[in-house]
Amino acid sequence: MSRLPVAIVSAMHEELRALLPLLHDRQSVRLARRDFHQGTIHGQPVVLVLSGIGKVATTTTAVLLMHEFSVRQLVFTGVAGGLRRGVKVGDVVVAQQLLQHDMDASPLFPRFEIPLTGRSHFDVDAALAEALGAAAQRCVDRADALIGSAHLGDFGIGAALVHRGLIVSGDRFVASAAHSAKLRAALPDALAVEMEGAAVAQACADFGRPFAVLRTISDRADDGAHVDFTRFIAEIASIYTRAIVEDWLQRGAPS
Repeated sequence: MSRLPVAIVSAMHEELRALLPLLHDRQSVRLARRDFHQGTIHGQPVVLVLSGIGKVATTTTAVLLMHEFSVRQLVFTGVAGGLRRGVKVGDVVVAQQLLQHDMDASPLFPRFEIPLTGRSHFDVDAALAEALGAAAQRCVDRADALIGSAHLGDFGIGAALVHRGLIVSGDRFVASAAHSAKLRAALPDALAVEMEGAAVAQACADFGRPFAVLRTISDRADDGAHVDFTRFIAEIASIYTRAIVEDWLQRGAPS
């Protein structure tokens, strides 16, 4: 029996375009206005797809992957804004937990809790996150070779770090110091903020499917968050994503 595929879900076109050349025996299927690209990378069966931006689009994508393609695990890649002190541009954050920072059904339910579930935090698959974290560390250790020290310097990136912990998601691009400060006050453990990961987490929890979320820090989620955002994704984040995913798959994605 052939192995079930791994899903690699990208938030941005640039990341998907970086991964597609790795795909062998490519076959594409269009469902719900999304192109799902099937094939193998280093002998591992995979499905590559663009999620769309925001929690609803991402949930639709995740459910299609699990229901229509029977993926055995799901990895979400993208960029995020750094929240916690010490999480800087060019760092990589591997989620251990995810939470929706804009979920608030109080006073019926506690703030951040998903109604009728009794939980606000969703844990990733520990083995999957550990394997991706190790691949991410190997990537940042050779960032100079992958990208070039001068080019990294253009974005103010020095010695990049890999962080593990809480990532929070919401349907709003956080681009002000005031909003970031409010998030830090409410969720002091949050390392980074983005717009999709917690939706993946909830959908995968419903299906009982292992998942992980991997983010490159593109900004500090402040008033400068929009500066060179697209260039950063094309020239830094997409290269990181390709290197990390290829390293992880080449070493054998855990079942």
